[in-house]
Amino acid sequence: MKAVYKNPKELATKLLDVVDSYREGLTTYEKFESTILTLIEKNEDRIYKNGFMPVKLINIIGEDRKALIDEVASKITK
Repeated sequence: MKAVYKNPKELATKLLDVVDSYREGLTTYEKFESTILTLIEKNEDRIYKNGFMPVKLINIIGEDRKALIDEVASKITK
């Protein structure tokens, strides 16, 4: 799996794929969670800038996918 994404559209596409494959039951929650955490760790400022997801990224992935990613991301700060 490619971990670092310089292009925001490629990063958004990867996030879309990860969330959608989890929703469709193709991956387990544990695999989904570990993939999201890895992407956040490797692309820190591209996914969350100052604690907030950039609007451009939200517009591509949608609010419902953002909510799932935020849920996983909240486990980092705990």
